[in-house]
Amino acid sequence: MKAIIETDRLILRPIEASDLRGIYELDSDPEVHRYLGLNPIKSLQESKAVIQYIQKQYEEDGIGRWAVIDKKTQEFIGWSGLKYERGVRKDKPYYDLGYRLKKKFWGKGIATETAVESLKYGFQTWRLTEIYAGAHIENMASNKVLKKVGLHFIETFEYDGTLHNWYKIEKLEWQEKNSQQV
Repeated sequence: MKAIIETDRLILRPIEASDLRGIYELDSDPEVHRYLGLNPIKSLQESKAVIQYIQKQYEEDGIGRWAVIDKKTQEFIGWSGLKYERGVRKDKPYYDLGYRLKKKFWGKGIATETAVESLKYGFQTWRLTEIYAGAHIENMASNKVLKKVGLHFIETFEYDGTLHNWYKIEKLEWQEKNSQQV
């Protein structure tokens, strides 16, 4: 499937069946799941179910997380992007910004780079008026990325028995932030 977004070093495209091993490598790593309930997957069959779950979001909502691919090596790095979230916050569904990368790609600015592109896509292409995100309160790296790309802290909430920070950015805030960077 063709790319949705290309940067100098990355391709963001829909997740495909061919991403099976990449999803497995990503989601079987306990370190990757440290702030996600410590429940890494254990089989390729579970990877297949993850892919099917994301592809179902494409069909039902028209949007879901994208595969992040290294442009030079074509390696599956992880996933990033927006999805329509109905389960985390019971008060209302919302468009959620998220990312998950293989450990060897942590600290290289990839989460920030893909988050910036995802916000741009959400506000310009999808014409969303607001985008939200949540991050485990102890996941300093993820919280830092969300703030860096312009989301602001709203409150703390409980999800799956742990505390998470809740963030939001509105389109007007995003436009102001990005007009100042031009």
